[in-house]
Amino acid sequence: MSHLLTRIKDSVMADLHDLMDQKEEKNPIAHVNQYIRDCEHEVKKIKRLVEKQYHIKQDMSRELSQAKMMVEKRNRHKLLAEEMQEVELAGEAQQELEQFEQRVQQLTRMHDQSIKDLEALEAKYVQMKQKLKDLYVKRLELRSRENIARTKQGINKVLETELVSKSASKFAELENYIERIEQRVYTDHRLHTLDARFAELEKKTSNPN
Repeated sequence: MSHLLTRIKDSVMADLHDLMDQKEEKNPIAHVNQYIRDCEHEVKKIKRLVEKQYHIKQDMSRELSQAKMMVEKRNRHKLLAEEMQEVELAGEAQQELEQFEQRVQQLTRMHDQSIKDLEALEAKYVQMKQKLKDLYVKRLELRSRENIARTKQGINKVLETELVSKSASKFAELENYIERIEQRVYTDHRLHTLDARFAELEKKTSNPN
């Protein structure tokens, strides 16, 4: 049953990836957005780890302080027992003193290492945030380039279509038609004017007085 569920899950994921690939081909910025989301997720994860490491360092500092206090305390107890000639009590104080001194040494090494680790993590976190900011800027650049490319593609598509060629032809025909009308109007006007002048002249000839 689990094997069947695994196969179904793999099949669904494969189909999903195919759909995503098709979508990315149509919209390349979608791929960039997904990559940035993945980076944002990683940055948030590193931030949580840095915060966790900071709390660990605080816990170590607290344990180290307590261990140092116990060293001082048991050292005073040992001196007091020796002063009061309490040999057995002084021996027990000495044993605990040695244990706490070893703990101080161990915690000191751990604490120093935790500081170095925290500094390294913080530096890496700052680097990742800067890288993410670079990706934001790069995305803006890509969006601008994509928009310009699509705009130019649309312009070229309009300028190079057969429709525009036909439109140009239609405009040329219309322009010729208008020119013919203008020429006809001019000719008609000239003929009308010429006929009127000759009619006036003929009228004067037939009636000399």
